[in-house]
Amino acid sequence: MGERKIRILIAKPGLDGHDRGAKYIARALRDAGMEVVYTGIRQTPEAIAAAAVQEDVDFVGLSLLSGAHNHLFPEVARQLSARGASDIILFGGGVIPDEDIPGLKTAGFRAIFTPGASASEVVEFVEKEFEAGATAGTRA
Repeated sequence: MGERKIRILIAKPGLDGHDRGAKYIARALRDAGMEVVYTGIRQTPEAIAAAAVQEDVDFVGLSLLSGAHNHLFPEVARQLSARGASDIILFGGGVIPDEDIPGLKTAGFRAIFTPGASASEVVEFVEKEFEAGATAGTRA
């Protein structure tokens, strides 16, 4: 029996309708051999957390360009925690000012990818985090 594939949910919280980056990352992750669920645009934090639990994902990646990341990203983390899924690894991306990144990491996001980050950086992050979790005996 082969290794279990990494499962990732990619979501666009809030009213942000620009999804080119999210689709690009979703495809890069899929092309790297991962199972990817893309929820589409205009998702609520509650819906994202519910889908993540239902799909039994290892990671949730959020993409946001609207500027509401300081509210929506932590709310997704809270919703996951409320569902007993705080072990799901969170990462985000989009137009996020550098000064907002420490607060998002404090909220539970392991990585924030800003414009200019490559798809290979995201793939490498996911692979390293998954391997670290497998070594530690969590989620994998």
